[in-house]
Amino acid sequence: MKPTTYSRKMMCHLLGAGALCLAFAFATNAQVQTQRKTTQIAAPTTSVKVERGTVVYVNGNNLVVRAEDGRLVHFDNVPDTTTVTVDGKQLNVHQLTPGMLLERQTVTTTVPKMITTIKTVSGIVWYVNPPSSVILRMENGKNQRFKIPDGQKFNVGGEMKDAWSLRKGMKVDAQQVTEASQTEVETQVKRTGIAPPPPAPPNPDVAILILAVPIVPVKTASAAPAEVASATPAEAEPAPSRLPKTGSNFPLVGLLGALSIALGLVLKGVRPRNP
Repeated sequence: MKPTTYSRKMMCHLLGAGALCLAFAFATNAQVQTQRKTTQIAAPTTSVKVERGTVVYVNGNNLVVRAEDGRLVHFDNVPDTTTVTVDGKQLNVHQLTPGMLLERQTVTTTVPKMITTIKTVSGIVWYVNPPSSVILRMENGKNQRFKIPDGQKFNVGGEMKDAWSLRKGMKVDAQQVTEASQTEVETQVKRTGIAPPPPAPPNPDVAILILAVPIVPVKTASAAPAEVASATPAEAEPAPSRLPKTGSNFPLVGLLGALSIALGLVLKGVRPRNP
């Protein structure tokens, strides 16, 4: 009889352990009703950022803009859906032209909110391990394990009880409320542009004045500088009528004396000799 009794006890323990494992296996099949409520807890704040620039280069979906501070800003692979409002028309990147003024206005709105999450569960206590966890049999006949938060209360027949007061077979209703602050950010972008001014039309008065001026052909001078000087005698300086004060007749007197001596020698040579 003793071996049989021992075997029955072991069988009961094994069945109990198996049921407990089965309860944990059903932990993923929870039937919990969850409600979330969002409440604005403060006034929203708005910030506006304005950026301006001039179109420098456009090639396909690539755009280069010169910012107000002189920096060149490159925008690669601009989507065709990104448009700029110019003179009431929506232009994409392929319709932008150099010289066009662009403005991008970014409005960022920040709203602080409180997210309240309410989880409600109902079931029959199948196993409790106070104060950490409880296993409930749900309405669908399956067991579900729940972790008991600190200070959690259970509604048992209209009375609020803690985890230590729970007993197997009790029908309980539990509700968990959590709150978390959250900031929602909304961004709106507005793009506008101004087309470059058209080129100024020609001034008709200047055109008439240009037509009224006669056109005189100009000949290119190919002569040497000396020929050019001789071609304009009126512009040449006249020769001085007298020698400058620093001039002297002494060289002329010397030349006359030399000629006289030479003539005397010649005459002496040709004179006949006495017999």
